[in-house]
Amino acid sequence: MEGQDEQTTGARAAEGSHADIYGEDGAILSSFLAAIGAAIADRDTLTLKREVDDLHQSELGDLIEALHPEQRRALVELLGADFDFSALTEVDEAIRRDIVDSLPNAQIAQGVQDLDSDDAVYILEDLEKEDQDEILSQLPFTERIRLRRSLDYPEETAGRRMQTEFVAVPPFWTIGQTIDYMREDNNLPDRFSQIFVIDPSFKLLGAIDLDQILRTKRSIKVEEVMHETRHAIPATMDQEEAAREFEQYDLLSAAVVDENERLVGVLTIDDVVDVIQQEAEEDLLRMGGVGDEELSDSILSTSRSRVPWLLVNLLTAFLAASVIGLFERTIEHIVALAVLMPIVAGMGGNAGSQTMTVTVRALATRDLDIYNAGRIIRREMGVGFINGIIFAILIGIVAAAWFRDPNLGGIIAAAMIINMFVAALAGILIPLLLDRFKIDPAVASAVFVTTVTDVVGFFAFLGLATWWFGA
Repeated sequence: MEGQDEQTTGARAAEGSHADIYGEDGAILSSFLAAIGAAIADRDTLTLKREVDDLHQSELGDLIEALHPEQRRALVELLGADFDFSALTEVDEAIRRDIVDSLPNAQIAQGVQDLDSDDAVYILEDLEKEDQDEILSQLPFTERIRLRRSLDYPEETAGRRMQTEFVAVPPFWTIGQTIDYMREDNNLPDRFSQIFVIDPSFKLLGAIDLDQILRTKRSIKVEEVMHETRHAIPATMDQEEAAREFEQYDLLSAAVVDENERLVGVLTIDDVVDVIQQEAEEDLLRMGGVGDEELSDSILSTSRSRVPWLLVNLLTAFLAASVIGLFERTIEHIVALAVLMPIVAGMGGNAGSQTMTVTVRALATRDLDIYNAGRIIRREMGVGFINGIIFAILIGIVAAAWFRDPNLGGIIAAAMIINMFVAALAGILIPLLLDRFKIDPAVASAVFVTTVTDVVGFFAFLGLATWWFGA
């Protein structure tokens, strides 16, 4: 494999391309990492610049994440003004903070000047207010005002994610004037798909797609061919809500407006894709009770983020244990109950988690609402009952044969049906209830669903056994 890595690196050098720095497993080639590490150790700036010069920002981000912390900081230091700060938008927050904290504010100010405003904000928003002010004070006036306006919006809103570079023209211009303006002005964004139409107060009037401009005669006025921007996004809208607008209406870009409907920026599909991925990761992590943990976090910070929910789980475990304690004498007389009861609780917990996962995702995507909640609840009840019968038959036969007691098989089968049915109900009703009270169901559902299935599973199984055997 090492020889194969060397051949790939040699071919890349011969072609002058960095398009293939990854192995078949998607990880960065060990030979490329070794070459970068050696150049850092030797402080060979020329080699470093040659190796990373053609890397895409996402590839440079992957390289940074693959290096050791000391190597990351040294890489940025050695590249100096040639370091592409946009790569910092592609790495974990903890890594980005570590690198930015190691840099002087003057270098950060120089680096963010070359970025799109949304990428610059993404880096600056992690800094302390004093550092932000110092960096912004070193930027040109116009750029400073743009970035300050974005930073003044709340976190995770469209205003924070928007790009403040956009193309806007008055409605009385002709298509010919608009085309000449785009050709001659050097301060336009590098990429855009829409031109916005505004009045003298910057109030948004409409927009024109670039393909429409290309198909329209030069003498036609802009106001004659512009269309209304039906999906303008308020700057204070939550970024997840904004992403949902893009998904629902198949948008490539959307105007961002302030409370007075004045155009302040544009949200583009590349930013929305990042938002969708970020929100999905947050929901997944919260369901596991690990908050916004990153792989690059330290041992102490990771431990600290996990302790609270583990403590809650410990308290709920005592609740389940207290139910078992109620049937202590029954368990003493029939030892087989101690062997079988975790099966009932475990199956119920897994079934509840399945329903809960589907419900939480449906709530996040707005597929589950007041209009279809009743139908979905009835569906999950039916699924829980049918699955309960299926596994009741299986576990009942196994338990009866294992312990040579048909009564015991019948008891665990009945308990399985009860707990699978309750698990399905808990898996959908608990997230709905939490959402009703404005509590994030992704954060709190798992611990409550598990508690319900444990308590009901133990109580149903041991209670039925106590009643039947009279122990």
